[in-house]
Parts: sequence; C-alpha cells; structure tokens
Amino acid sequence: MKILRTNTKETNRIIKKILNRKTLLKDKRLEKKVREIIEDVRKKGNKALLRYTKRFDGVSLSSQRLKVSKREIEEAKKLVNRDFIEALKKAYQNIRRYHEKQLPKSFKVSSRKGVILEERYQPIERVGLYIPGGRASYPSTVLMAGIPAKIAGVEEIVMVSPPQRNGKLSPYILMAADLVGIKEIYKAGGAQAIAALAYGTETIPKVDKIVGPGNIYVTLAKKLVYGEVDIDMLAGPSEVLILADESANPSFIASDLIAQAEHDRLSWPLLISTSLRLARKVEQEIRKQVKSLARKGIIDASLKNNGALIVTKDLKEAIELTNEMAPEHLEIMTRNPGQVAKKIRNAGAIFLGPYSSESVGDYTAGPSHILPTSGTARFYSPLGVRDFMKSSHIISYSKEALKREAKEIIELAQREGLDAHAQAVKIRLQP
Repeated sequence: MKILRTNTKETNRIIKKILNRKTLLKDKRLEKKVREIIEDVRKKGNKALLRYTKRFDGVSLSSQRLKVSKREIEEAKKLVNRDFIEALKKAYQNIRRYHEKQLPKSFKVSSRKGVILEERYQPIERVGLYIPGGRASYPSTVLMAGIPAKIAGVEEIVMVSPPQRNGKLSPYILMAADLVGIKEIYKAGGAQAIAALAYGTETIPKVDKIVGPGNIYVTLAKKLVYGEVDIDMLAGPSEVLILADESANPSFIASDLIAQAEHDRLSWPLLISTSLRLARKVEQEIRKQVKSLARKGIIDASLKNNGALIVTKDLKEAIELTNEMAPEHLEIMTRNPGQVAKKIRNAGAIFLGPYSSESVGDYTAGPSHILPTSGTARFYSPLGVRDFMKSSHIISYSKEALKREAKEIIELAQREGLDAHAQAVKIRLQP
C-alpha cells in the first residue's frame, strides 16, 4: 500500500478513484449479460434457473431438489459443532435486542374537529433474502437480514443461496436459518436467483422485496428488477475507512485493513491519518501480519488495487475527506473518537475507539452488517426493521370538516387547473 499526502497529483487521482468506486454498476457490458439472464428466467422459469446453476455453480439440480428439505436441515445439525451453535445463539440474542428497538409505531392525530389522520405501519407480505454462498458462506448475514424481517412481522420469508459443489447449502447457513425460523430455502444464487425471486418460477415464489448483499451480478440484477419488486440497496464491494491520529495503535489498524481486504479482491481498505509516522508503522505492520493468512492472495490484490494510506495536514481535512467518501464502515481511532463522530455526516456504521473493531459489527454487536457501500451512505441507511415494513396514510373527514376547508381546497385545485378536483368537493356540499 502506498502512503499518499493530500494535495498532490497522485493523491488526487487516487481520491477520485475512491469517490468513483461504484463505476462497475455502470458497466453496460455486464448489465447486458445480467439482463439476458433475468429475461431467460422470467420466460422459462426453472428450466433457465437450473441451466445457470449448472453453468455458474457447477451443480446439476432438478426442480425437486431446488428446495432444501427437512432431511437436509436435520443432516446439517449433525455437521456443525457446539461452539458454533453457541456463538450463533449469542449473536442472535444481541441482534434481536437491538432491532426490537427499531419497530415503528402507528399513530393517530385528531387536532382539527371532524378530521382523523393516521399513519399505519404493516409488514411487507413476502420478502426474499439473498445470502452469499458457494465458495464462502455467511451465516451471520442470515441473522442480520432474517431477524429484522421477523421482528417486522413478515409472514413469508423466502431464502436463496448458491449451492456448494455437493449440491447442498452450507450447514452453517442452514443452522442460522433454522434459528431465525426461516422454513422456505432454495439452492439458487447469482442474477438467476434474483430473477426467480422477482418474477417467480414453478418452484420459487415471487416476492415483494429482495434484500441481501452479493457480487456484482447480484447487485446489477437487483438494480434491473427494481420496480417489479423493491430492494434494500445497491451494495458494491465491502469497504472500511479508518480515521486515525498519532495516538492510534498501528497493529490494530493494520489488522482491520487486512480483515477488510480478505473479503474480496475488489474490497476497499483505506486509512486517513493526520500522522505520517503512524502511516509508515501501519505499512510495516501490514507486511508483517499478512504473511501467514490463508487468503493472502485475495488480501494482497485488494491492498494493491484499492488500498490507500492517506496523510492529511490536520484532523479537519481528514474529517472532510471522510464525509466526502461516505464509507460503509468507519473506524475512528483518535484521542476523542466520540467528539470526532459528531462531525461525521456520511457513514454506514461508525466504530469508536481501539476496541470496536469492524469484526464486532460483522458478528455480535447487534446492528445489521448489511450497510450502504460505494458512497451511498450519503443517502442510504443500514438495513433495519423499517425496511421490512410499509405505511399507509388514513384520512377521515366529517361533512362539517369538509365545509370548513372546502374554500381552500377549491382555490388550490382551480389554480392548478384541475376543475374536476374542485367539483368533487362542491358536489358534496350541495343541499
């Protein structure tokens, strides 16, 4: 990783690259491929879905084997160890306690005589959860998406995840789904799974909303089916930005940058610091720590292609640059992290101090780890209970209330040239 000082040509070029990190979502060639997959599944259902499963996952399935059976879940229980189940239950409890606080409340207002107004929240009926799988499985994501959906009261939760080479789903994913209470699970991944959820097939039911992270094909597919169904967000490669001053521990910073880099070759591990000395120590620590790690190849590629150690002139510039980048994960390792956090406007999740590693947010802290990426923290929020709910406005007027406001309604309607709107009020007030 290079150490870069702000206000140089090279640094400005790197910062521009970071700010434009969602360019893959604008790749017309990839989008065309994904569109073709979606259309194929929409028209041919299971036949197309199974063909793409064989092509991309290397697994031959029949329509009968698409759905995970009770027997497969029972088998999975024998394949996971007790420590994993205990860790899963602890994470479940923390995530549930946090998200129960998010449940919105319906309300009623009657501040004008004869007028009753309500905001009524209801759960979305059918939700599809996309859980990454195949080469790497993420049971934690089942908890992060499934628990808020359950708290919201969603009646039908449909889960899809890419099959492993043996034609089954990871037993760890199945145990997480079992703990959450998800019964309808299918072996399908990629853009083809998103298409199946959006349009339905002979086996997989159509849903109203799709949530969950995935690779670029999954994200582009969600982008293309939006409108047919709702989606949570367009998630790009995962990212961490560590904002640090000279008081920070370089070995902690290096370990967190490496942890982020091991997700994907396209991940973004970034440091913004006020201290050149700290940046140099972090660089040394990275070289030392990365040597023995299993995913060294992926880590090296991520650090080389997307990693950066940026040194600013002061803390004010560091904060401004952080807000501009709007990171998915932001770790603040400064003398007064709480005070710095008050100046942060754009970030998916903020981790304060040296012991709040991003890893705690990924697993046991409580808040969902499904977060806005690629700078979209400027306008997106983390996944939560409200994402699985919708609201309706309820309006009730008595005749006397309509009389009191008729003049203003008619005036506004006529000024907009909508005579029929005015007439709809006048006709109700005739003897």
